[in-house]
Amino acid sequence: MSDPRQRRITALADGLTAAHVDGLLVTSLANIRYLTGFSGSSALLFVSARDAVLITDFRYQTQIAEEVGDLARISIEPQSLWVGLWHQLAQLSYVEVIGFESGHLLHRDFQRLLEHGGRWQWRPTVDLVETLRERKDAGELALIEVANGIATRALERTLPQVKVGMTELQVAGALEKALRDEGSEGFPFPSIVASGPRSALPHARSSERAIEDGDFLLLDFGAEHHGYCSDVTRTAVVGRASDEQRAIHDVVRTANAQAARGVRAGMTGRDADAIARDYIEQRGYGELFGHSLGHGLGLEVHEAPRLARTAEGALAEGAVVTIEPGIYRPGWGGVRIEDDVFLGPDGPRILTSFTRELIELG
Repeated sequence: MSDPRQRRITALADGLTAAHVDGLLVTSLANIRYLTGFSGSSALLFVSARDAVLITDFRYQTQIAEEVGDLARISIEPQSLWVGLWHQLAQLSYVEVIGFESGHLLHRDFQRLLEHGGRWQWRPTVDLVETLRERKDAGELALIEVANGIATRALERTLPQVKVGMTELQVAGALEKALRDEGSEGFPFPSIVASGPRSALPHARSSERAIEDGDFLLLDFGAEHHGYCSDVTRTAVVGRASDEQRAIHDVVRTANAQAARGVRAGMTGRDADAIARDYIEQRGYGELFGHSLGHGLGLEVHEAPRLARTAEGALAEGAVVTIEPGIYRPGWGGVRIEDDVFLGPDGPRILTSFTRELIELG
């Protein structure tokens, strides 16, 4: 069984018995892509131990044949995907109890199950596919590595363009053009460019604020390659850095390095978070690090596992996670340094290749 998609479908089917269902209705587009390779924006997938049925509309008739091949039985529906689903399920006499992805199904679609799918029993499920997605295979890891290369090359092209007087939106535009020029298929999330006091906003929206001499400049962005994401953050200073800026940047840099070297498959997300958090607290900045250390990365920019104070689950071997400690002082500014890290059998491997030293621009 050389096709990784077939292995994934088989692994999912093996888990259906434990979930006490005859099959699973997959509505998450990321999960559908993971299982079948289909990258369209409209689809329903039914998976059981015997069948995989993928339903889409006319717009994707050619694309789905190319991307999926004979991995699943394909149904092109001229009107409603849901009408197609009822028709396909009616042909599977062995199906009585069907799981649905409770974390992804819209309420209006749940109403469809109740109103039109009454001949079957519907059972909510949680993370049946997401659990499989935590462990990246060699092909997935290679795609994430390419996405990291695109991101870091784009950053290398962007930083020399930054000048005092440019707005955050102008820097974001230059960064996103560089991402496209380097081959990014899209942007996993809107690029964050935050300067001066606005760098203290962990998830700032790029604004029309003009960059001033001496400002922190925080850039948080990602690239996408064959659907797989990278997520990178660096913080520079436009002009000459003050001693205080250097000191806080050094704390974050050290916390990042310790966590990236120390995180391991098998430890809990809480213990991973503590590696960086304990160091930042020891340096007196604990109250200024308010978010979690990181998250899983793959077909989505935020996926399992979580690296947080409340995350008791073990980190899976083969996961790719972000390591992104930060210190944020309201009204003054903030620093975040983020790398993507693969949790391999021999320990962590940092995928993001870009300096973590403080860069002075201009």
